[in-house]
Amino acid sequence: MTIARRSTPKSVRTREAIETAAKELFSLNGFDRTTVRDIGARAGIDPSMIIRYFGGKEALFAHVALPDLQLPDLSQADPATIGETMVRHFLEQWEGEQAGGGMPVLLRSAASNEEAAERLRAMFRDQVFPAIARVGPSETAAMRAGLVASQILGLAMARYVLLLPPVVMMSQDVIVRTVGETVQRYATGATGL
Repeated sequence: MTIARRSTPKSVRTREAIETAAKELFSLNGFDRTTVRDIGARAGIDPSMIIRYFGGKEALFAHVALPDLQLPDLSQADPATIGETMVRHFLEQWEGEQAGGGMPVLLRSAASNEEAAERLRAMFRDQVFPAIARVGPSETAAMRAGLVASQILGLAMARYVLLLPPVVMMSQDVIVRTVGETVQRYATGATGL
């Protein structure tokens, strides 16, 4: 019989330091260019502690790169503002108080790491698809969710990963209005899907 150990305040602080360092470095460098040594140095701990607490880089990445999008219930939103509601929600996640979650980690890493790409696909399959399925024809829900994802991920790549100046300089209001129009058509099936 195994008895669970109680975490001491120091172990909690160590774990949090590792998670914070990993989020920062994965976001800056992507999965492949971030090492366990780099994370340990940033956290101010021996890299072996990362193995002890998380089992390795991949497990740590999986731990910090599972953002909960906390999507609003779109079936309760004003049908005319579903696109704007979604875009505003994503901008708040990326730039508001909830910024710093796993989305930048996944975006930077997905192009070069299959595990990261699968986590990103799973997030949209498990979180975005059900939200979109509630607001339009069920027979086109998968296609509509895919198109919404293409807009949201494209915006995120341009604004937060590639840092394209015209997109970075756009105000949130402009993004919500313009990208929201396209997301609205895709989400509700107004494009004839």
